Amino acid sequence: MTFPHAMLREIYEQPQALAATIEQYVPGGVSTAETFQPVVDGLGGRERLVIAASGSSRHAGLAGEIMLEDLAGISVDVEYASEYTYRSTHTLHNPGVVVISQSGETADTLAALREAQARGLATVAITNNARSSMATEASASLPTFAGVEKAIPATKSFTTQLAVLYSLALHLARVRGRMTLQTAEAHGRQLQEIPGLLRTALPEWQKQIDALTPQLASSRALLYLGRGAHYAIAREGALKLKESAYLNAEGYPSGELKHGPNALVSKDSPLIMIATADAGDPDSLLRYSKVLQLMKDMRTQGARIIALATKGDQEVPQCSDACLFIPASNDLLSTILEVVPFQLLAYSLAISRGIDVDRPRNLVKAVTEE
Repeated sequence: MTFPHAMLREIYEQPQALAATIEQYVPGGVSTAETFQPVVDGLGGRERLVIAASGSSRHAGLAGEIMLEDLAGISVDVEYASEYTYRSTHTLHNPGVVVISQSGETADTLAALREAQARGLATVAITNNARSSMATEASASLPTFAGVEKAIPATKSFTTQLAVLYSLALHLARVRGRMTLQTAEAHGRQLQEIPGLLRTALPEWQKQIDALTPQLASSRALLYLGRGAHYAIAREGALKLKESAYLNAEGYPSGELKHGPNALVSKDSPLIMIATADAGDPDSLLRYSKVLQLMKDMRTQGARIIALATKGDQEVPQCSDACLFIPASNDLLSTILEVVPFQLLAYSLAISRGIDVDRPRNLVKAVTEE
C-alpha cells in the first residue's frame, strides 16, 4: 500500500509499531522482568509519581496517570514539563519522576529531567529514541519501538507511549502486590490484542472519515469530550486538529461542557464525543450513562454530534449525527484505539484545506529551545 503523505503512512504503521513495543514490555515476556528491573528499583517503593511532558506526550501522561493510579495504586501528578522546573521543590515529597518525549531531546522536558536528577529523584524516560539525551541521562529508560516518525504530528509515537505506560502500570502493580501474575498476564493478553483490532478497524474508519470531512471542513470550532482516561484522548484529538488542519479545537472532560463551553455549541461548532464503554467495568458503564445523557441534552439544544462508541452499541448512533465504532476492549486500553480515528480526521481535514500535513507551519519535530 502506498501513501501520499508520511502522516497517513505512520497512522497505518501503528499496528506494527504497537506490536513491536508490546512485545518488549508485556508481562510474562522472555526478558520483560529484566527490562523493568531498573524501573522497579527506582519507582517500585514510591507512593507518588510526577509525569513531566509536553504536547502529545503530556496527553499520553494524562492517560498514564489513570492507568498508574487505577492499576498500581500510585498517586500521580502530571506536570507541563515547562512548568516543572520552576515549581516549588516542596510540592511532592520524594516522588519518582517519569519524563515522556518522542525525540528525547525536547528542551523543557530535558530541563525537567535534569532538575529531578539534581533533586536526587529516581527518573524514568519514555522516548522513541533509546540513544537520546533523556534516555541516557535518566535512571532508567523505557523506549518505544515505533520506528522513525517523519511527520511532525505525533501518531505512532503517541500510541506506543500509551502501550508503554499501560505495561509500566501492570509491572508496578505486580511489585506492589496489587495484582497477581495471572491477572497481570491476562491484562497483557488484552494489550496484545490491540494491534490486530486496530489493523482490522482502520479501513472502515478511513471510509467513514472521508465521508465526514466535507461536512466538518467549514466548522468554526470543534469541542472534543471524554471522561476518565478518555479525556486525555479528547485533548489529543483537539491538538491533532489544531496542529494539522489549523482548525480551532478544544478538549474537555464531558462533565465540564455545561460549565461554560456549552455557550459555544452550535451547528457550526460540532461536538466530538467519546462514548465508549467497557461492559465488564461498572465505573466505565456509569461514565457511559452520564455521557449518553449529555448527548441527549445536547441534541435537544440542537448540537451536531460526532461520536465514538463501542462496537455493537445501539443507543449512541440514535443520539448522534455520525458514529464511528471502536472494537471492544477494556476501558483503559480503548484509549489506544480511540485516538486513531481522531488522527485520521485531522489528516483528512488538513488535506481538504490544502495544508502540508507532514510539515505544518510554525512547528518542528523536537522543540529544542524553550
